Amino acid sequence: MASVRRMKLGSQGLEVSAQGLGCMGMSAFYGPPKPEADMIALIHHAVRSGITLLDTSDIYGPFTNETLLGKALKGIKKEVELATKFGISFADGKREIRGDPGYVRAACEASLKRLDVDCIDLYYQHRIDTRLPIEITMGELKKLVEEGKIKYIGLSEASASTIRRAHAVHPITAVQLEWSLWTRDVEQDIVPTCRELGIGIVAYSPLGRGFLSSGPKMVDSLSNEDFRKFLPRFQPENLEHNASIFERVTEMATRKGCTPSQLALAWVHYQGNDVCPIPGTTKIENLNQNVGALSVKLTPEEMAELESLVSAGAVKGERYGSNVPTWRESETPDLSSWKGI
Repeated sequence: MASVRRMKLGSQGLEVSAQGLGCMGMSAFYGPPKPEADMIALIHHAVRSGITLLDTSDIYGPFTNETLLGKALKGIKKEVELATKFGISFADGKREIRGDPGYVRAACEASLKRLDVDCIDLYYQHRIDTRLPIEITMGELKKLVEEGKIKYIGLSEASASTIRRAHAVHPITAVQLEWSLWTRDVEQDIVPTCRELGIGIVAYSPLGRGFLSSGPKMVDSLSNEDFRKFLPRFQPENLEHNASIFERVTEMATRKGCTPSQLALAWVHYQGNDVCPIPGTTKIENLNQNVGALSVKLTPEEMAELESLVSAGAVKGERYGSNVPTWRESETPDLSSWKGI
């Protein structure tokens, strides 16, 4: 199996495996939770393979994915870099985005307990609370760093201006964003901002939520509990158009002697040595295949060919439904004129 090289994530000293593991699908959103023993075996296999950046969130379950990781990492915590997130609260069946200091602290304490650790390596704000200035949330995260409860701070789904303002309060180590051959809107503004500020980039859904692995046929096998079934890109009116993208990627992968998912993942790796993709999986054979993407070599001509096959606006359908906030809706009030909620 290809060895997983190490990389510096951001400019504050965090070092991680050049490919991470997204753990969400083990417990939530992609159908029923998978058997705990199987997922613990998968996590152990990932770590033995050199994949040490493990990504979770308190909302995955909710809570059950963090608990799973806490169990899986007993005795091997020192071998991994653990990333989790806060900011999406479900109370009384209602979703709320929260970044107020009391909530930030309580969420962190609860995650520490579930993960069974004294300190979280990388703590992300999962979604931005647009009711209060980002500086307020960052102020509390800075205190958590000073207290040794978290080592590094990250943001997820944040706009370039939100990233700048947050970084001015305390250095941001990583920004998590969706980046793949079929999601490229971050390339214009957010990626250049991260690079200017020395912030690492963590690419989630680098395989287009499985589409760049299996193509349109994956939709037929999704359970009714799988939220991908309801995403715009997977609807019949968009699927036929998007299928042609998968066909073109598959054709090129066949020529190169790799799988479509390895080609798609290699493309993300080739975006730069500051980019760490975190493909998720629940199967050991898929994890091995994802690691294999690290040894796929792409020439500048092949990169250009891939990008012409899947140009920035080629995909039909939004990433999420209108009820899920993204970086486009992440602007927060100005601190100087803020009067409080």
